[in-house]
Amino acid sequence: MSVSKVQNSDYCDYRSPLSTRYASKEMRYNFSDQNKFSTWRKLWIYLAKAEMELGLAIKPQQIAEMEAYVDNIDFEAVAKEERATRHDVMAHVHVFGEQCPLAAPIIHLGATSCYVGDNTDLLILRQGFDILLPKLASVIRRLAKFALEHRSLPTLGFTHLQPAQLTTVGKRATLWLQDLVMDERAIRRARNDLRFRGVKGTTGTQASFLQLFNGDAEKVKRLDDLVTKMAGFEKHYAVTGQTYSRKVDIECLNVLSSLGATVHKICTDIRLLANMKEIEEPFESTQIGSSAMPYKRNPMRSERCCSVARHLMTLVNNVLHTAATQWMERTLDDSANRRLTLPEAFLSADTILMTLQNITEGLVVYPKVIARHVAQELPFMSTENVIMAVVKTGGDRQVCHEKIRVLSHEAGAQVKQHGLDNDLVDRIKKDPYFTPILSQLDALLDPATFVGRAPEQVVEFLEDEVYPMLEDYKGLESETVELNI
Repeated sequence: MSVSKVQNSDYCDYRSPLSTRYASKEMRYNFSDQNKFSTWRKLWIYLAKAEMELGLAIKPQQIAEMEAYVDNIDFEAVAKEERATRHDVMAHVHVFGEQCPLAAPIIHLGATSCYVGDNTDLLILRQGFDILLPKLASVIRRLAKFALEHRSLPTLGFTHLQPAQLTTVGKRATLWLQDLVMDERAIRRARNDLRFRGVKGTTGTQASFLQLFNGDAEKVKRLDDLVTKMAGFEKHYAVTGQTYSRKVDIECLNVLSSLGATVHKICTDIRLLANMKEIEEPFESTQIGSSAMPYKRNPMRSERCCSVARHLMTLVNNVLHTAATQWMERTLDDSANRRLTLPEAFLSADTILMTLQNITEGLVVYPKVIARHVAQELPFMSTENVIMAVVKTGGDRQVCHEKIRVLSHEAGAQVKQHGLDNDLVDRIKKDPYFTPILSQLDALLDPATFVGRAPEQVVEFLEDEVYPMLEDYKGLESETVELNI
């Protein structure tokens, strides 16, 4: 292949992994140039329609001409125009006007660049949330099924990453679920809180529109309302500068970064459990865990979630700084940053939700490994039960406590110093002092008696909080996610 052909190849240009490897087609389209700039044209059409309805000299033929070219964008011509004008909106106005000579005089009439720029961003942000929410619900649905199925399977609980009292595999999953349910509520609220920037003019005063309508303030207000409704919003922001407040971006990315923290915690837990061989993510028959160590089964999906989630969690800092440095009615140093930050946040959230759905569709549990780990620790945890049983047969608590203490330290030495199994139960059985309760030992050591109300808590949580929320997503469930990489 010639050098020129190589240089012209797509593979000689930087392409974001979010668009080439990870994020979904629908989310990539949502942030595409085609969607963005056809939305600009739709907004110019809404503006012209509303201005015509309110009495300006705009003809139906002009509207029809604009509608005929709403999706037919000459991107090469726009790029050439932008090189000359150094202004993206005016480049599109000129190219659209060349396609629509009848409508050219009224395109963008009375508007500022942020009329199309900011309003389009708000439409895209809302659609991004609409893509994410059903995917989040699909993860919750699958994890709820997992929690219910394993609600009674005892497992070691950990505090400080040290063995603590028992819980159940399903109960632990509800801790993950609870965070995801909180994310669903926060994301839905952020989505529903979004408003339209509306028709506000260059510094938000609507002065240009007041001039267009010869000082008729009521028509200017109606124009704002009409265009807002045409764009599919119920409300617009009552006041803006040239832009909508960049705190809106903070609210949007806060909830996405919070989702990133949730997914990172869940997938970190799965990675730790995979190390213990208690739970594994899906692993295909032809999958390679390591180029050097063929026996390895690395939790690459969970690692990917953690990796992308870390990126997502950092993005909120960008919008915080942007909002903090918007001078007066606006400054343009928000523009390049937002072109990077907003799409990457939504594509990153999309990526981790799809990957987590794939994980939750194929989580593998190894009950025998879990039982073995429980058996290693349970004898120590059961000592209080043994003491109580001895006391009930007439024994002295202090004497029994001392015997258990000595035997526990002996058993602990076997585990820590010699790498052997915990033999505390065998030591209790061999000590004549405990003969009166030997018949009760199996019951006293039944792991199911150490999990408290964990199984009931799982059912109650699912019925009270998870299932009612999932009702809102009936018919919107995502299909099974297949990962290609």
